[in-house]
Amino acid sequence: MPNVSILSVLRERARLTPDDLAFTFTEYEQDPDGVAESVTWAQLYRRTLNVAREVSQHGLPGDRALIVAPQGLPYIVAFLGAMQAGLIAVPLSVPVAGSHDERVSAVVTDTSPTVVLTTAAVADVAARYVDDGAAVIAVVAVDTLDLDAEGPVTEEIPDGPDIAYLQYTSGSTRLPAGVMISHRNVCANFEQLMAELLAHHGGKLPAETRLVSWLPFYHDMGLMLGIAAPILTGHPGDLLSPIAFLTRPARWVQTMARNPRSFSGAPNFAFDLTARRTTDADLGGLDLSGVVAILNGAERIHPHTLAQFNERLRPIGFRPEMVVPSYGLAEATVYVASGGAGRAPEVVEFDAGELPQGNAVRKPGGAQLLRYQQPVAPLLRIVDADTGQVCPDGTVGEIWTHGENVSAGYWRKPEQTGSAFGATLSDPPADTPATGWLRTGDQGFVSDGELFIVGRIKDMLIVRGRNHYSEDIEATVQKITSGRVAAIAVPDEQTEKLVTIIELKRRQDSDELTVVKNDVIAAISRAHGLQVADIVLVAPGSIPTTTSGKIRRAACVEQHRQGHFVRLDA
Repeated sequence: MPNVSILSVLRERARLTPDDLAFTFTEYEQDPDGVAESVTWAQLYRRTLNVAREVSQHGLPGDRALIVAPQGLPYIVAFLGAMQAGLIAVPLSVPVAGSHDERVSAVVTDTSPTVVLTTAAVADVAARYVDDGAAVIAVVAVDTLDLDAEGPVTEEIPDGPDIAYLQYTSGSTRLPAGVMISHRNVCANFEQLMAELLAHHGGKLPAETRLVSWLPFYHDMGLMLGIAAPILTGHPGDLLSPIAFLTRPARWVQTMARNPRSFSGAPNFAFDLTARRTTDADLGGLDLSGVVAILNGAERIHPHTLAQFNERLRPIGFRPEMVVPSYGLAEATVYVASGGAGRAPEVVEFDAGELPQGNAVRKPGGAQLLRYQQPVAPLLRIVDADTGQVCPDGTVGEIWTHGENVSAGYWRKPEQTGSAFGATLSDPPADTPATGWLRTGDQGFVSDGELFIVGRIKDMLIVRGRNHYSEDIEATVQKITSGRVAAIAVPDEQTEKLVTIIELKRRQDSDELTVVKNDVIAAISRAHGLQVADIVLVAPGSIPTTTSGKIRRAACVEQHRQGHFVRLDA
């Protein structure tokens, strides 16, 4: 195990600044005003050691420990304690009671865990997924342990695997795959993102900064921001749950405002939800002028959403340059590139007809794409996926990345690992490594020295022999409907037809639904030259998504084929 890790840094913080605040978690389920619980570095380290002693009774170094617990401090100590014991941690969500979570079942099968770390409140739910009689798997409710029991606090980190944890991908088109994240991956990626995101602060968070997050710990961005970053920076984490945010988005804003300095992050939908569902009363008396940055990542960023968010929060001191567009993926730990520090997100327009054909031509009134900086580390190149050669500027290709943040591959999936990891460039330019590249599956290009991200290769639609990006069509529709949209290609006997699944946020009568359909048909025809074969209007929450909110388009195709969508205009 490398000398430097989250665990070794935590031990040093407990030794050097034992009484400093480490984490505060505010629970809103029992009290809408919130009940906060805090822990110091010394307390956190002691609890980590006590969990590790318990875990060591149920597994050996290299075994897997599932974390199936609600968002909160017990989740953090369970995750840290599993790694402290030398086991490979597997952070997961809590299955919904009374239903079957196929994703959790698939992970159990894939990892063959020896122990599940949970809490008393959900222990029965967690146990059902490992109680199949095939193996004896311990289920430990960490909040029932004597976490603050006295004991030796100078324990060394035991020998164990390089793998710190398995970050399971969301499985939008396949069974979830566990990305093997090493201790070095985490530390290297953290150094990379700090150097780029905080360049105007010397690569460090300003004094009195707190890391604010409601993102789920089982998501790569939530784990880095909510658990790893507070430990690695020494700045406290001020946390709440995803449910607390979704129930009342103002809580996120209020948490950022109560700190002199805040650093946070969220997917695009959270910016949209906050702009739409916060009231003047929610924001009264708040001051966001001290926000260091809010990362916007994990899904496609819509410029219109950013404009709405900026306008909503501008009266309380928020400035456009506080939002930092970010791009990354679990296979690279989490972070690859950003829009750059201290500058407002910038939109550039490109010919929408040329982009799907592989040509990036700047054109006023065209497709709007956000500008990203080309990162210094990790390395990033745009590559022709067929030839393996680096694409010239202005040519769309696959984004490849290379660095110490890149995982070694997928757990127990050598074929998938071989298709994505360890790729080789043909005729690499000078000072560019030939091997060890990660194929991200995303398309992008470089224009005038700047990086632009187009979308997932697998989400390319081919309609009447021409290529189109699902996300471009969805963005066109969202300008009309504002809700979630899925643009899919459904095969018929001779070709593929364009179908749009559209969630409407409010009930509308039949005449209003007809107007929506006509507006969508006209907009898609005008912007993309396409005819829509079917428009499916559905209620919010009808479109299947991954755990991180990405649309599962393959599942949409299947549900449409089987007629499972409940149409509002039926």
